Amino acid sequence: MSRPAPAIDPDRLLADLHTLRGFGTYKTGVHRPTYTQEDMEARRWLASRLREAGLEPAIDGIGNVVGTGAGEGPRFLLGSHLETQLYAGWLDGALGVIYALEVARSRAESGLAGVDVGAWADEEGHYLNFGGSRSFIGDLGEAEIAAARNKVDGTPLPEALTAAGLERRERLLCPAGRYRGYLEAHIEQGDELQAKGLRLGIVTGIVGIWQYRIRFDGVQNHAGTTRMAARHDAGLALARLVLAIDRRFREVAGPRSVWTVGQIALEPGAPNIVPGAASMLFQFRDVDAEVLARLHATLAELVAEADQGPCRAHLDLLEQAAPQRMDPAFRAAFEQAAERHAPGCHQHMPSGAGHDAQIFARVMPAGMLFVPSIGGISHHWAEDTAEDDIVLGARVFAAAVDSLLAA
Repeated sequence: MSRPAPAIDPDRLLADLHTLRGFGTYKTGVHRPTYTQEDMEARRWLASRLREAGLEPAIDGIGNVVGTGAGEGPRFLLGSHLETQLYAGWLDGALGVIYALEVARSRAESGLAGVDVGAWADEEGHYLNFGGSRSFIGDLGEAEIAAARNKVDGTPLPEALTAAGLERRERLLCPAGRYRGYLEAHIEQGDELQAKGLRLGIVTGIVGIWQYRIRFDGVQNHAGTTRMAARHDAGLALARLVLAIDRRFREVAGPRSVWTVGQIALEPGAPNIVPGAASMLFQFRDVDAEVLARLHATLAELVAEADQGPCRAHLDLLEQAAPQRMDPAFRAAFEQAAERHAPGCHQHMPSGAGHDAQIFARVMPAGMLFVPSIGGISHHWAEDTAEDDIVLGARVFAAAVDSLLAA
C-alpha cells in the first residue's frame, strides 16, 4: 500500500509569506531591491527558517541562500528568488521560495528528505540578470561581477556586496551529480489563467529574450528654419521604423510572440531642434527558437531598409537568451498532482517572463508551476493571488515533488 504524500500546513505557509512581506513593505506590496538592508534581513530570516526545517543553511558570496539536507541524494533542488522589483509585488519570487521551504518542512515532519532549497540572488537584475542562479551553475565570472553596476544609481556590485557583508564569503557551486532536477513555483504574472477560470499553469517552456539598441544618426538643425524636404530627422526615422516593425512582425510572429519598445531617446531632445540622433531599446520574446531567428532576420531587414533613407541606421544586439523547454516527466508529475487536487483546473502554457528555472535548465532537467495573478498584475505593488490558489498550488507542488522522488 502506498504511503500518503507529506501534507503541507496552509496556515504556516501563509504566515511565512506574510512575514516575508514585512521586509520592505510598500503599500500592499514590497520594495526589496537586491542587497539592500531589507533584502539581507529577508535572507537571514530565510536561513533561520531553513535551519528549523532541518536543512543546513548558507548565505554565499553572491547572496544566494541555500539550505542543504543530509545525504548525497538523489535529490531535487527547489527555489526561486527573494528580491523584488522596485515598489512592486509581494509574491513574485517569494511564493516559490516559501513553497520550497514548506515542502522541505513537510517532508522532514514525515521522516522524509530528498530536497534542497535555494533563494537565488538578483533574479530581477538590479545588477546582473539571474546573477545568483548563474553563479551557482558556474556561469558567472569575477570580471563580470567587477564590471556590474546598479541600474538605478550606478553603485558597483563589489561595493554593494561589501556593504551587505558578503565580500569575504565564497560563492557556492552546484555539486556535480547531486540533483535529479530543479523545480520552481511562481505566480503567472499574466491574466490567462484567470481569464479562462483555471487555477494552475504547467509551464511548457520559458521564452527566449532578444534585446537590441537601435540608433539613427541624422543632422541636428533649427526646427523653425529647416525645410521639411531638407531634413535628416533622426526622430522621425526612428518613429517610422517602430511602425514598420509592428506591421511586419505581425506577419512573421508566432502565436505567442511579443515585442516591446521600452525606451526612446532623442538628441538633444528640445522642441525647437530637429533631432540629430535618436535611439531606442527594443526586445522580442518567444519560446520557439525558429520564431526568434525569423523575428531577428525581419528586424535586420527593416533596419537595413531604414538605412537607405536620409539617416544612418545602426542595429546592436545586446542580449540573446535562448528559450528553454521544461522537462516532460516533470510536467507529467505536475499534471497528475493537479488532477488529484483540482480536476480540470489546469492547463499547459509557456512562460512569457524569465525565471531562474531557465538558468538551471542549462545543466539539469527543470520544471515550473504557475498559480494565477489577480487581474494579471505583476511588477506593481497591487500584485496579488487568492489565498485558496496559493494553498492549492503548494499542495500540487508538494505532491509532484513527492511523486518524482518516489519514482
